[in-house]
This record gives sequence, structure tokens and C-alpha cells, in this order.
Amino acid sequence: MASARSLSSRIARFALFECTADLSHLSAHEHAALKHLVKAGKYIDQLYMRQAWSGNEELRKKLHAEGNKELVTLFEMYKGPWAREDDNVSFVEGVPERPEGGNFYPEGMKKADFEKWVETLPPDEQKKAKSYYTIIRKDDHGRFETIPYSEAYADLLKPAAGHVREAAKELKNVEVTGEGTRIDEFLSSRADSFETNDYLDSELDWLRLAKSNKLEITIGPYEQYTDGLFTFKSAYEFYIHVRDEHSSQLLEKFSDLQFVEDRLPVPEKYRNDKLVAAPIVVVNQLYAAGDVAVPMTAAYNLPNDEEAIKKGGSKLVLIKNVQEGKFEHVLRPIATQVLAKDQLPYLTKDAFTTHVLLHEVCHSNGPHHTLTGDTVRSKLQEYHSALEEAKADIAALFAADLMVDHGTIDNVTQKEFWVTFLASAFRSIRFGIQEAHGLGQAIQLNYLVEKGGFTCDENTRLFSVDFEKIRSAVSDLTRDILILQGDGDKSAVDNFVKKYGVLHKDTKDALARIDDAGIPVDIRPHYPLAN
Repeated sequence: MASARSLSSRIARFALFECTADLSHLSAHEHAALKHLVKAGKYIDQLYMRQAWSGNEELRKKLHAEGNKELVTLFEMYKGPWAREDDNVSFVEGVPERPEGGNFYPEGMKKADFEKWVETLPPDEQKKAKSYYTIIRKDDHGRFETIPYSEAYADLLKPAAGHVREAAKELKNVEVTGEGTRIDEFLSSRADSFETNDYLDSELDWLRLAKSNKLEITIGPYEQYTDGLFTFKSAYEFYIHVRDEHSSQLLEKFSDLQFVEDRLPVPEKYRNDKLVAAPIVVVNQLYAAGDVAVPMTAAYNLPNDEEAIKKGGSKLVLIKNVQEGKFEHVLRPIATQVLAKDQLPYLTKDAFTTHVLLHEVCHSNGPHHTLTGDTVRSKLQEYHSALEEAKADIAALFAADLMVDHGTIDNVTQKEFWVTFLASAFRSIRFGIQEAHGLGQAIQLNYLVEKGGFTCDENTRLFSVDFEKIRSAVSDLTRDILILQGDGDKSAVDNFVKKYGVLHKDTKDALARIDDAGIPVDIRPHYPLAN
């Protein structure tokens, strides 16, 4: 069915949303810097196309030359020829299946062959082979070799670095007060990283950006979703944001990670004893490029590099205009199709946006290393992203309950959190359970239904929260996922995902009603700044 969709119907699944904000408070130097940054973004966009699939750049040229506007629109939306929320079906004739390892490894490489090769390497070379910032290729003799990003992508990173440095020159003329790194200092050090392949210092600069910087820029290799084989390799993404200072100040009270960690429903040995409170920045999005395919990111918690997290913690960026667009264009209409009518009043924008915020905060909670000292990512491999997204989701719901009781959250009730979370599960699952967020949500929905926290009426086929059972169900799921991560037992995780990471009839029926009603899957951006 997915492959049979027309191009126009695919585009209609994503409501066009203008991403902009009031920029009248920016200086002439800041406006000039934005122009240079957009130019850098064009190179980052092409770079990610190359990372996603070896044939992407050539296909992109071909589609633009042929001039089919619908095909071009879809290709740019998805950053490739596969519809992610439709089980990665191709909408362009003649392309192969989406490569599981992106273009980070030799085409057709077997996981076992890579693992055998890595075992033969000395420790330093093993680290490079599994690094976030290298690709794997075969040399002239057919042997695996490791190539740093700075070398593999030099033709794109060097000009991108040039434009980033030009933006930094403009921003040097802008007054910044208070403690922290100036935005021009971060951009200069990140441009250097593009050429040295050493990202740690510039990552720390990004984490320490002064609050008085009006712009919030995120640029570099971050997410591992494109590497579906091992989640070792990071993809380049780029965001230009303008800070929303008022909202940032209101939400800083949620950065107390220790309050949540101390109350997680797990034995002490599974708790994270190295927590660093995450600074929170609320922004409005002006432009994005690279690994930013639809569905649109509403918040992110970076970096992902464990070394950088150990030294500098992480930072949470909450994208206000994108979140508001998702709630109004997608979640509110979905709720009318899946929720029992008497629970619709509990659906609120504040519950949605606050849970997204807590989701990102809670990525820092719980074990990032197994009880034996390995990273959770290295032990769970292809399951890591889905389980981590599920962890952040359910731990956030657990944390929201705590914070309402504690008075930290006073504008959202527990019932609003639970009901809004239930409706939002269907929004995420529509992206497909091959995608980490969708699979993570399917796992949570099925688990909570099994525990009785969520129910589906046999007659109306509408879902409800059982307010008597939901609290214990959320606690149980939080416990189970954290222990799975801390144990690092991939076979146990495999059984867990196979049991809960499926779509049952009631869920499929609800998804069909949503589709029949013509509700968009998500929003797609239009960036006036790009012009």
C-alpha cells in the first residue's frame, strides 16, 4: 500500500509550516552572519546526502534536472528517495532498498566481517574503527580501512568551514555579557574541527555558550540513526535558532536531573552517579540542513559522544515554534480519532511541550554504561536507539508525575500528562516502527496496555487511560527498560523488542482511522531565511 501512494498524497501527509521568528532585535552583524551560515548549511546538506546513501548526490542532481517538482519536494523532505514513515518504501523508480548502514561502510558489508576485522586491530585502531567521526572503506587490496571524516568529506567540509568562519567574523562585533563562550568563538573552533577531525574542544565550547548570545547554532556530526548496523557513526546536521529568553528562564527549573535519578524505580547500581545538570535553551527555528529529514525534530539533547558528556555534560534545546506546529496540525486532530470522548479535555499543549522537554532531559538519566563498564550503545547496537528513545519517553512520564506531586510543575496535571502521552504515541508510531522513535513508542504502548494502564473499548475502538493503573504501569516500564540497558544483555533486549515492538489490531485500526481522516503525519518546514 505504501508504494502505491501518489506523490501528491505523500506531500499532503506533511503540513507545510513556516519556520520563522521575530528577528527585529538582531543587529546588522547578526543578520550578515545568518547569510554566511545558510551558505554553510548548503554544504552540510550535501554532506549528509552522501552519508545516507552512495547514490544520493547523483540522484539529487538528476531529479532537479528533470524538474518534477513533487519528486524534488519529497526527495528534499526525506533527504533521499525513501519514505521513512512508510517502512522506507521508495518513491523513486529503480533505487535499491535503503542501506542499513547508510554510506558509512563498504556496500554490502556483513556485520560479522566488520566485527572480525575490528577484533584483529590494536586498541587504538579499534577505537578509530568504531569512532563517531570515521567511515570504513576497502583499500585497493580489498582490506577494510578507517578514513577520518575530515579526509573523506574534505571537499564539503573545507568550504563549509570557510563560511562558518565568515559568520564568526561578523559575530565578533556583537556585544555578549555574562559568563560563557561567545557564539563567534564556538563557530571558529567548530570550523577548526571540520579540518582536524577533533570535535571535543568545540563541543565543550557549544555546551558553554553564554546565555546572552541571541543566536543558538548547532552544527556538526551528532545523531547515529543513519547507521542502522551499529549506531557507531554520526551524521552531520545543522540548526540555526534564535533564542527565546523568556521561555528559557521559565523552564530552567526542570534541569535538576538528580531529583529524578534519586527516585528512579531501580536498584542503586543501575543509577547514574555522574549526572551533570543539563542547561536548557528554548529557541525558535530559522533554518535546518543535513540530517534533518521529516519528521521534524522538536527538541534535542546533545552531544551524544560519551567523552564529551563526561567532560561537559549535555545541553537541551527545545524548539518552541516546531512544537507548537506539531501540536496544532497533527496531535490535536489525531486525538479526536483515537481518544475516548470523555478524555479529550485532558489533551493540552502544555502537557505535550513539557513532556518533550522532560524526554530530552531524561536522556541523561539512568545508565549510559553497563554494570560491566561497556557503553550501553556498544552492547545493544541496533537496538540502542529505539530503547534509548523509549527510556527517555517513559522516564519523562515518570518524572512528570513526580514533579507535579513535588510542585515543580504547576501548570499541567498528571491526567493531562497521561492522556496527552497516549495520543502522542499514535503520532510517533505513524513514522513507522523501523524508525527509533516509532519503535520505542510501539513498545511503550503495548507494555502499558498489557499492564492495564491504557485500555481500548471493544465497541468504540477508542483508547483511554485507566487512572487507577497507569502510575504503577509507568513505573514498571521505567524499571524494566533501565535494567535492560544497565545489564547490556542484547538477547534479553531482543526478546523484549520482539514481544512489544509490534502493531496489534487495535493500533492498526486507530492508525487507519487517522489516515482516512487525512490528518498529516507531521509538519514540513518552509524557511524564509533560506532565500
